[in-house]
Amino acid sequence: MIDERLISEKFERVAPVLGEAQRRIWAATEALALGRGGVSAVQRATGIARSTIVRGIAEIESGEVDRLSITGRSRRPGAGRKSIEEKQQGIGDALESLVDPITRGDPESPLRWTAKSTEKLANALRDQGFKVSARTVAALLRQRGYSLQSTRKRLEGTSHPDRDAQFRYIARHGKSFQRRSQPVISVDTKKKELVGAFKNGGREWQPEGKPVPVNVHDFPSQSDGKAVPYGVYDVGDNTGFVSVGVAADTAEFAVETIRGWWEHLGKDRYPEAKHLFVTADCGGSNGYRCRLWKAELQRFSDESGLMIRVAHYPPGTSKWNKIEHRLFSHITTNWRGRPLQSHQVVVDLIASTKTKTGLKIYARLDPRTYERGRQVTDEEMASLKLQRAKFHGEWNYVIRPRFRL
Repeated sequence: MIDERLISEKFERVAPVLGEAQRRIWAATEALALGRGGVSAVQRATGIARSTIVRGIAEIESGEVDRLSITGRSRRPGAGRKSIEEKQQGIGDALESLVDPITRGDPESPLRWTAKSTEKLANALRDQGFKVSARTVAALLRQRGYSLQSTRKRLEGTSHPDRDAQFRYIARHGKSFQRRSQPVISVDTKKKELVGAFKNGGREWQPEGKPVPVNVHDFPSQSDGKAVPYGVYDVGDNTGFVSVGVAADTAEFAVETIRGWWEHLGKDRYPEAKHLFVTADCGGSNGYRCRLWKAELQRFSDESGLMIRVAHYPPGTSKWNKIEHRLFSHITTNWRGRPLQSHQVVVDLIASTKTKTGLKIYARLDPRTYERGRQVTDEEMASLKLQRAKFHGEWNYVIRPRFRL
């Protein structure tokens, strides 16, 4: 059996140092060595035209190869088709001026605000007097290092000057807690989802021609409510706990999920735990400015007897929170292409999410309605047993139990 992969690897190694005639003779030699089917195998493995390989074989068999100069120039000087940039001087620079008008051309160019398709670029070049097709434009762009690309989500806003220092603070305390067998959790709210026959991104295998029908429009009025998944990811145990709410994402709901994780998983996993380290984003229901978040954590600390250390990720760094890429991303992958027909379907899909690294997720439905806009008075805040850290005390603080259990 012919190993075309091996032929391809050999060609990749030698091709950069071979001229045109040398490549032809090399390919012909390989084909002859392989015997029957060799020409087709070499053609598939290298992309060299079949006619070129056959020509090389003819040269070898006729002895013509001995008279070929295959160590120097492949063609005589001036031979071969001239490039379009040689035929039409300035076309390359004109194209770059259209593709990148901010730095190379007219900043008022209308193409700056339209899709830069090869057809539109070709039309613009023709308007300047060049003779060019859309296919030639695509080839010119590739020669100049351009490729089709989508935008990429990388910018999260202005970087805080103490961003890296806060990351080190979180890492240092996280390692310290884990060395002492104390729990470290990452918490956040996943994107709210409409419940009902709505399109969900991604694709899933279905019988040919039988896609799952969903609504044409994603109107909230046609939904059966919203699913609000709030998650707790146990960093040391690689487990998740997700409450699927049916109402608003409030601080009370967030802490109730942490309480649920502790009662169902954490307490058994960490029987000797006296401390809990919580990492969270800087905004939302678990934001550092949210008074209710701190008040509810105090209530949980009083009930559980745990000293709770909280560290918030700095502004603009929410994607660094471990729960995002160790829990939520896998949930999204698991339910892709499936309409979330009911709250129970959401719960089941979350609970069925697993990974090769052993991630396990426990999910439950929380049908309670939590009050929106609940206020915490100055007197209530003063009663909290809260101690702020010397380094960014607004992000880093400890809440201790007010009563001994």
